[in-house]
Amino acid sequence: MAEGGHNMPELAEVLRTALNLNLDDRAALAERLLASLDELDEEEAGRLWAEEAQNRLEEYRAGRAGASAAQDVAKKAERLFR
Repeated sequence: MAEGGHNMPELAEVLRTALNLNLDDRAALAERLLASLDELDEEEAGRLWAEEAQNRLEEYRAGRAGASAAQDVAKKAERLFR
C-alpha cells in the first residue's frame, strides 16, 4: 500500500470507473461518499484531519503549494457564505 494507506492503482481504477458512470449514478455515488464521511467517529475524523494537515505541510515545504494569509482566507470565506 502507498503512503496514507491507499492502494493507488486500485484507487485510480475505482476513480476511472466512477467517472465513466452516467450523471445520475455519479451524483448518487458522490452523495453516498459524502454521507459516509459524516459516519466517521471522532477519533477517525481526527486522524484523517491530522493526515491531511501533514500532507499539506509537506506540499508547502516542497514548493508545490502556496500559502494564504489567514485574513485573506477569512474574507474569502465570508464572501462565499453570504
